[in-house]
Amino acid sequence: MANINVTIPDLGGASDVEIIELCVAVGDTVAQGDSLVVLETDKASMEIPSPSSGVVSALHMSEGAICNVGDLLADLQGEATEAPSEATDAEEAPAVAEPEPAAEQAAATSAGSSAEVEILVPDLGGANDVEVIEIAVAEGDEIAAGDTLVVVETDKASMEIPATTGGTLISLKLSEGNKVNQGDLMAVVQTTVVETAASTAAPAPVKEAPPAPTAEVQQETAPTKPAQTATVVVTPDGNIHAGPAVRMLARELGVDLNQVTASGPKDRILKEDIQTFVKHRLSTPVAPVGAGSAVIDKPPAIDFSQFGEVEKVKMSKIHRLTAQNMTRSWLNVPHVTQFDHADITDLEAFRKGLKAEAEQRGTKVTPLPFMLKACAMALREFPQFNVSLDNDGEHLIQKSYVNIGVAVDTPAGLVVPVLRDVDQKSIWELSAEVIAMGAKAKDKKLMPADMQGGCFTISSLGSIGGTSFTPIVNTPEVAILGVSKADIQPRWNGTEFEPRLMMPLSLSYDHRAINGADAARFTSYLAKVLGDIRHLVM
Repeated sequence: MANINVTIPDLGGASDVEIIELCVAVGDTVAQGDSLVVLETDKASMEIPSPSSGVVSALHMSEGAICNVGDLLADLQGEATEAPSEATDAEEAPAVAEPEPAAEQAAATSAGSSAEVEILVPDLGGANDVEVIEIAVAEGDEIAAGDTLVVVETDKASMEIPATTGGTLISLKLSEGNKVNQGDLMAVVQTTVVETAASTAAPAPVKEAPPAPTAEVQQETAPTKPAQTATVVVTPDGNIHAGPAVRMLARELGVDLNQVTASGPKDRILKEDIQTFVKHRLSTPVAPVGAGSAVIDKPPAIDFSQFGEVEKVKMSKIHRLTAQNMTRSWLNVPHVTQFDHADITDLEAFRKGLKAEAEQRGTKVTPLPFMLKACAMALREFPQFNVSLDNDGEHLIQKSYVNIGVAVDTPAGLVVPVLRDVDQKSIWELSAEVIAMGAKAKDKKLMPADMQGGCFTISSLGSIGGTSFTPIVNTPEVAILGVSKADIQPRWNGTEFEPRLMMPLSLSYDHRAINGADAARFTSYLAKVLGDIRHLVM
């Protein structure tokens, strides 16, 4: 039997960490990987696993103790592993260097040899637990660098993940429905690499003489990293245990962890517990706090097949989340819509006159860049539209930047990429950016960061038709501009009616942050700027 000294491993840079729980006692038999103690840093708690199997012969720390990397934690009595012993001068055997065949072969490599390359999930723009919705390849396929391997879907968009190297796909580690994070192993590719012979051969390993037998072999274990599957976060009240991913999911769904029943080991809350809680709440209507009226019931379930042939089609994740977000916004935001018209006769004449110059620049100019520029000017003129309501219900967050989202209709659903610093860009710059962002949206290449940080949104249906509509505010923004199809209408010029190209504007706004008079001034200002584009350079 060997005495194994277990020390505190690397704690991710944390120091003076408190032990909040002992998981074993002296005399307990543990297996490799079993938790010995639970530590708590200022951000999370973590379990320290046993580096070996054996019996706990001593515990050198207790609950409440403060520890650091390298501190002695416990002693285990286990089977001896290969460990050096302190031999006497008479017993010490000389070290013998013996080159191994593998070392000799490594000294000379050949060009064009084959190697296995692992492909990992890249940065997903900060998104976590992203779902794989499509597998684009199969094992045995020949792929090139840049070929799409899988398609994943975040809360706001879907994106393709390309191969970083070419070769034969010998192993695919993901399947549809899997959840992935940055750094996860996606696939293994057999590729051909060009190697050059090493200038000097690597030193051959040295085999030491076996240690002299002793009654007890002392073995100090190297620091082990904390168990990856057991990182938990302890809330300030000390009663709720939940992992970081679980906490994030609870925040996103607005779930109070105090109300969730834990099913994990040691009363830890799992993602499944959050999902079960939400499903139960959705199926059990709850009256709003302080509400005296009846709650909104879900529509009754109907068997539509009794009326004819039907097909049940699964909604895309983007479609489902858009529906949830729109419902939440509609139920929480007191919506009002202000309608107006902008005379864009002169703007359209000017825009069409730019066609030749646009072709020389390799781009084209649509009405959207002019609307973006006009809205940016309006947000500067009326800063009360460039705010968000603070969650405390008592403050407004005033923004000094002007980022504007543009709703884009894609086969997968509605996405809203955000153009940044619109007030600082020219019509030509905005034209190029609109085209590039629209292409990324339709090709499923938008990253989460491309759809964050918006101050205001434009939803243009001008190319489709309609006379007006009431867009839903894209919270946490407080206003959204709907644009419908422009048409020729008679307008009195003081002496006669003349045909003018009029574009309908529909401004929906959050009445908690914006009053009706300001909304009317905002649309009037937009109509003035769009009606005389000389204002764009003022």
